[in-house]
Amino acid sequence: MDIVTLLAFAAVSFVGIATPGPTVLLALTNGSRHALRRAVAGMIGAVLSDFVLIGAVAIGLGAVLAASEFWFSMLKWAGAAYLAFLGIMLLRSKGTIDAALQPGAAAGASSIFSIGLKSFMVAATNPKGYLFFSAFLPQFIDPTLPQAGQYALLALTFAALDFLIMFGYAFFGSQAVRLLKTSGTLWLERACGGALLALAGSLAFYRRATV
Repeated sequence: MDIVTLLAFAAVSFVGIATPGPTVLLALTNGSRHALRRAVAGMIGAVLSDFVLIGAVAIGLGAVLAASEFWFSMLKWAGAAYLAFLGIMLLRSKGTIDAALQPGAAAGASSIFSIGLKSFMVAATNPKGYLFFSAFLPQFIDPTLPQAGQYALLALTFAALDFLIMFGYAFFGSQAVRLLKTSGTLWLERACGGALLALAGSLAFYRRATV
């Protein structure tokens, strides 16, 4: 893959990732509620989902979702339900999202695994991601060359950009919590919860493109 193609891919990916979506909203929330160091777990979960989505597209699962109304709907409703669940927990939370999700003593500790799993599940259960990569990635793939290496390079580039951008959102969240009073922090959390609910609604009404 030539450098011009890779730079074009990186530029378009940067814009797409930086546009607020579920994973960056979670990065912002994680930064404000768990501090930057623990928020890294969420970034790693989202990056792992990037590899899952791009790997699935590389082996043709994206095309299956595009062709199958049943599997598309199953994944769509699972993703919408999970986004709505997280949104509601954020709206109801009086301290941290994990305090609402994990009652009891373990909640205060907020396991790194649970933080990472939330971000992974949000991306991995979103069928729009599979369809997006199915339409987006082939534009940068040279069919005359071995494709596995090209997909791997695109996946690494996308994942690196995703991590850097989420790090920026998490850093902003970690700094905001230092500047805002407790009530302001709760409003930030509730704003993210409302945004996740809105995204869940948009996903619920999302329709698979038909020819």
